[in-house]
Amino acid sequence: MTETVGRAPRRLRADARRNAGSLLAAAKAVFATSGVDAPAKEIADAAGVGVGTLYRHFPQRSDLVKAVFQHEVDACADAAPALAAAHEPGAALARWLHRYTEFVATKRGLATALHSGDPAYGALPGYFMGRLEPALGSLLDAAIARGEIRADISARDLLFAVANLCLPVPGEGVPYSQRMVALLIDGLRYGAGTSQSQSAR
Repeated sequence: MTETVGRAPRRLRADARRNAGSLLAAAKAVFATSGVDAPAKEIADAAGVGVGTLYRHFPQRSDLVKAVFQHEVDACADAAPALAAAHEPGAALARWLHRYTEFVATKRGLATALHSGDPAYGALPGYFMGRLEPALGSLLDAAIARGEIRADISARDLLFAVANLCLPVPGEGVPYSQRMVALLIDGLRYGAGTSQSQSAR
């Protein structure tokens, strides 16, 4: 009896974690197709839970939007060390920039919410830079040190450059943004052997 009572809270906590994870995954997918104002029932149905469960985890719509955004930023940032361990510095940087491109190009609904002026989202731009700038900076530094990338560029420059290349173009989608970023990466390689002696980061 004591053993059963002792285990119940752990099962509940595990269920709650699974539900939260399912809701984040469902919200990410629904936001991509229906926007951040999609009905709560659509998100709950996609997660396989009731609307009440959704509101228990995320009482306000802004809570869910922030959680999805932070989860996606974290995944993008956490990809940096994994790529660095698996690839040469220049290739790791290029792969991360394409990963970041996909994140930016497919999160336009989230970006609209974040720039809406709603104070609920006020801390998120800082969270974005605080997580992604160091992640990209580590890859950039390694590629510069190997002479694979020109030295006159910063992580912040690249984050904004890619974001600008992901602005909507009529009739085009993520593949178009990826092609533009591929050209940017080619430009980073141009003059890599000479720019290190001319510019210090």
